[in-house]
Amino acid sequence: MSKVDAHKLLVVVVVVVVVVAVAVAVAVAVAVAVAVAVAVAVAVAANASSASAAQPASDTFLLTIFLRRDESKPLPKINEQLRAQGFYKTFPPPGIKVVSWYVMMGVGQVVTLRVPASRLREVNRAIENTARGGYRTKFYPTYDYKAVAEHMRATNGQ
Repeated sequence: MSKVDAHKLLVVVVVVVVVVAVAVAVAVAVAVAVAVAVAVAVAVAANASSASAAQPASDTFLLTIFLRRDESKPLPKINEQLRAQGFYKTFPPPGIKVVSWYVMMGVGQVVTLRVPASRLREVNRAIENTARGGYRTKFYPTYDYKAVAEHMRATNGQ
């Protein structure tokens, strides 16, 4: 092979390498752009769903109820009393959304409901008529602070 042929071959190889490198760079740039677009779409969807969860119907509020069991009675006796009083059939009243219902060790059960303001009395009466004796109760109007706390954390309180 002559020096001229070797030089031409070298030029062709360099051109091919450059073209391949540019193609790879374009492919990487497209992949990054797609990944960013997907991440933005996921973030927007998450914000939309958390915003809708944080923005319930304007006539409702959260009500957290502490159901402290009477520790002087064994649990089977408490459950028997609650059944006899109709607690399990009455609470929560139909159509009242249970947001969470946890057992808090050392406290009892903690129930958070989403309550239309016009039905507060109904929820109160369901507790008064069916839970007393088995539970000592406390009611706390509550609000969802999660979205605000996340924003404050992300913006360092700004």
